[in-house]
Amino acid sequence: MCGRYVAPDRAAIERAWHIGRENGNPLRRRFNVLPTTGIPVLRGDPGGELELAEARWGLIPEWWKQDKPPSYSINARSEEAAAKPMWRHAWRHSRCLIPAEGWYEWQAVQQTDPRSGELRTRKQPHYIFRHDRKPVCFAGLMASWSRQGEKPILTCAILTRDASPSVAEVHDRMPVVLPDELLVRWVRADVDKADEVASMVKLAQSKFDHYPVSTRLNSAKSDDHELIAPVQQGESDKS
Repeated sequence: MCGRYVAPDRAAIERAWHIGRENGNPLRRRFNVLPTTGIPVLRGDPGGELELAEARWGLIPEWWKQDKPPSYSINARSEEAAAKPMWRHAWRHSRCLIPAEGWYEWQAVQQTDPRSGELRTRKQPHYIFRHDRKPVCFAGLMASWSRQGEKPILTCAILTRDASPSVAEVHDRMPVVLPDELLVRWVRADVDKADEVASMVKLAQSKFDHYPVSTRLNSAKSDDHELIAPVQQGESDKS
């Protein structure tokens, strides 16, 4: 899965994907993006170009009738999305891109308790990123949803896949990171066949670097540049 990531600011997104500058929400750089918060997304505009928008991370399908949003809707398994009711309409008709500098996963590591001598399992966060440190785009699904009588909101989910060998030692799942040449095609409205979408997922990027980072990441209140600084394995609690 992908439950936390680093989001570029508006200016970095505009530079990386050649999007025209706009006045409005500055969309600051965030080092600990949390589920259910508003995040930057790229979608297709009527002219076939990418445009920047903001969406709630946690997809709510248009047909959802309950006041409480669905649980566990921040990630969609790419192997199942074409068939599951939660995702299948967005898979074919409503896709987006989610800009990121990198993401976090927690690796289960065994460590000896110095006081008791017992072997314990702890969760060590790792920061995962492209080798050249350039921003990437996660493949996303989106939907517009509203309570009765209220203004619609844009919502989204990150597609995931089995982890590639470069990150499999940290976690068994990872986001679908699309190559640059597929970004515009991913959001095109006329690409609406399930197998066409699946063929793009198969071309996802697979080579990434990672290192352990501070367990301060575990706190929703932490959001600063030090969260992506490397630490020695087992020393993250000291940061």
